Amino acid sequence: MESYTRYERARIIGARALQISMGAPLLVKTEKIDPLEIAIEEFDQKVIPITVKRKVGM
Repeated sequence: MESYTRYERARIIGARALQISMGAPLLVKTEKIDPLEIAIEEFDQKVIPITVKRKVGM
C-alpha cells in the first residue's frame, strides 16, 4: 500500500472532486451528492485512477 503525504492526499481528492463537479462518472455507488464527500469516499476505497510521481534523490 502506498502512503501519501497530507498534501498529496489533498491534491488527489481536490482534483477528483473537481472532475466530479464537472460531470465525470462516479466510481463508487453512494447516496452522497457533495463532490468533495464523494471524492473522499472514492479515495478511501482506493478507486481513484490518479498516481503521484516523486523525484528520487534530490
